[in-house]
Amino acid sequence: MARPLAHIYWMIPIFSGCVWLAMLLGMLLWWSVEQHSPHLTPMDPGQTIAYISDIGAHSLQPLFIAMGTVTVVTFNFVFVAERWLRHRGTLAVNTSWFQKGLSICSIIAATVGAIGLIILTCLNNLHHHHAHDACLVIFIAGYIVSAIFICWEYYRLGIHHRHFRILRVSFWIKLMFILVELSLAIAFGVLSDKNHYNRAAVIEWIISFIYTFYVWSFAIDFIPAVRTKHYKNKAMELDMVTAVEDEESRPAGYSEEMQETNNAAYMNANASATRINGRSDPVEASRNF
Repeated sequence: MARPLAHIYWMIPIFSGCVWLAMLLGMLLWWSVEQHSPHLTPMDPGQTIAYISDIGAHSLQPLFIAMGTVTVVTFNFVFVAERWLRHRGTLAVNTSWFQKGLSICSIIAATVGAIGLIILTCLNNLHHHHAHDACLVIFIAGYIVSAIFICWEYYRLGIHHRHFRILRVSFWIKLMFILVELSLAIAFGVLSDKNHYNRAAVIEWIISFIYTFYVWSFAIDFIPAVRTKHYKNKAMELDMVTAVEDEESRPAGYSEEMQETNNAAYMNANASATRINGRSDPVEASRNF
C-alpha cells in the first residue's frame, strides 16, 4: 500500500492551479459581467480590454493579493517536494550533482518569480505603475527560467532513466510551455511598446491561463510517488542492482556453501601471501566466479 502522504503530492499543483484559475475567472467575470466592462482608471483612453492589473488595482485587490500569494507559495512547495522526493528515492533519483544543481536553480528562479508576483499584487498599477511593471517582468522571467532549469533536469534524468516514460512526457510539456510562453511574452512586450493595448491585454490573459496548465502539469511528475510502496534511497537501489548482477554471474548449481568455501580459501591464501611476502594489504575475496 502506498504511503498516505504520496497521494497528497499530486494534489498540491492541482490546488495551486485551481486557485489561480479561480482568481482569473473571478476578476474577469467581475469586470465583464457584474461591472459591464467599464473603463477603469489605469486603462489607456482608447483601451477597451482591461489588463489583469487594471482590474486588480481596485476593489478586487485583496482578492488579487490573497489568491496570487496562495498560488505561488503552494506552487513553489511543489518544486521543494519534488527535490525532496528525488533525494529520498520516491521519484527517479538524480544521478549527478549537476542534475541536483539544476533542480536547486529551478527552485531559486521560481522563488524569485513568486516574490515578483506577490510584490506586484501589493503595488497596484494605479499608484505604482513602474514598480508594478518591473515586478511583472520578474514574475514572468522567473518562472520561464525555472521551467528551463527543470526541463534541463528532466532531459538529463530521461537519459539515465529511460524506463520512466513519464519523464519524457513531462519534459515535452514543459518545453512547450517555455516556447509558447516566451513567444507570447515577447509579443506582449512588443504590442505594449507600440501602444496596441487591447491586443496586449488579450495576450496577457492568454499567458495567465496557460500558466494554469503549466502548474497542473506537475501533477504528472508525482504519479510515480503514488505508485511507490515505500521510500528507497540510491544506496538501496545500487545494492539491489549489485545483488542481481552477482546472482546472474554465478554458474548453475552455485550455492551459499560454495561461496563460503571459496571465501575461506581466499582468506587462507591471503594469510599465506602475507607471511611469505610481508604484504599488509589483504586480498579481497571475490564473489564472482
